Amino acid sequence: MKKFLDKDFILETETAKKLYHEFAADLPIIDYHCHIQPQEIAEDKQFDNITQIWLNGDHYKWRAMRANGIREEKITGKSSSDWEKFENWAKTVPYTLRNPLHHWTHLELKKPFGVDKLLNPSSAKEIWDTCNAQLQTPEFSCKGLIRKANVEVIGTTDDPADSLEYHKIIKDSGFETKVVPSWRPDKAMAVDNTSEYNAYIDKLAQAAKMEIKSFSDLISALQKRHDFFAEMGCKASDHGLDQFFATDYTNEDITAIFSKVRNGQELYDEEILQFKSAMLYEFAVLDHSKGWVQQFHVGAIRNNNTGMFNKIGADTGFDSIADKLVAEDLSKFLNRLATEEKLTKTILYNLNPAHNEVYATMMGNFQDGEIAGKIQWGSGWWFLDQKDGMEKQMNALSNQGLLSHFVGMLTDSRSFLSYSRHEYFRRILCNLIGTDVEKGLIPYDEKLLKEIVQGICYYNAKNYFNF
Repeated sequence: MKKFLDKDFILETETAKKLYHEFAADLPIIDYHCHIQPQEIAEDKQFDNITQIWLNGDHYKWRAMRANGIREEKITGKSSSDWEKFENWAKTVPYTLRNPLHHWTHLELKKPFGVDKLLNPSSAKEIWDTCNAQLQTPEFSCKGLIRKANVEVIGTTDDPADSLEYHKIIKDSGFETKVVPSWRPDKAMAVDNTSEYNAYIDKLAQAAKMEIKSFSDLISALQKRHDFFAEMGCKASDHGLDQFFATDYTNEDITAIFSKVRNGQELYDEEILQFKSAMLYEFAVLDHSKGWVQQFHVGAIRNNNTGMFNKIGADTGFDSIADKLVAEDLSKFLNRLATEEKLTKTILYNLNPAHNEVYATMMGNFQDGEIAGKIQWGSGWWFLDQKDGMEKQMNALSNQGLLSHFVGMLTDSRSFLSYSRHEYFRRILCNLIGTDVEKGLIPYDEKLLKEIVQGICYYNAKNYFNF
């Protein structure tokens, strides 16, 4: 019987162990997409306790606690102390067996805290005290944790209207990790709610220092902000979509639709689809003009529980996998860009595992023969960000494309303790390849295997994003 979470965790063969320990384990991390706050890095925030850095904002853990019968007040409530929230998480952890949270929890306790015990009610107080004591030291500030994890690049997620002031502070401080913004323009196409959209456009106008009265004004304002993001080191965009948009429209249609919105009128469903299709295209053209990577996270159905949304807001654990069809609109969107020679490097992330082969085969339609791996299918995302999901993604990618050019892992996280997800991914990758070697399915060519493993874990992303 193997010990849980030993040095060979997940590594089932001697080849897998060699690939991980000798070639993958010590590589730097490029976390090219995440949701941590640049302000916390700029201020080198020191967290008071492990609940603040580990449980606050973590909707994965919140969902598990609810499923374990923990009342909401003990999860997100203001009247419960940080210790009470941690204690209730400790009560939940033993019941997360076979859920990736059990793996992640203990990986995150082991690195960086050095805690090699299972978290449960009897160990909770000792682990609480151990972690909290370390969090008071300089080595466990935000920058300290980033250094401990050997993170070379962090790509944050930022709105076009953001000032990026904290990115500048970080850069000017001489911090050795590169922290770059990523362009997330979702609000600029969110015309479903006219009043909210107009309030956002006013905010964007202020950031761009110009009036936005017409659709052409909107594109000009976005161009100005896009240029500013580029000056601040931005290399990528990111889009969170429930589906791709590729409804036919004319320029006259979009001009009229935008005017209608700015006059406070609600849109018909067809007009919303037309406008979102136009904006998605315009975003892609902007990214192509600068050689950025465009990323699309597609397929969530959000805020399913209206009562809880009204109580505690969005991004609190009430989202799930949608089942809208994607192939035709995705093809139409990419094909227009490719036909017009405006298709930049692209990473596609699906949330519905039923679409795995749809995405794996779609990207092959638009590889251009000039940039290796130009169109990428991203690592298992959100509900698929676990051992089974990552293995299925890499197996489908291997069957339909070239795993060797895969840009690998990203945390997509709000936590400074999530960098162990890169270790998790690297172990899974090395086990997948190592097992195939020992089954005789692929040859043992150490030089080639090293190149492929290190490429997927580090070098492919470094070169792809031009960091």
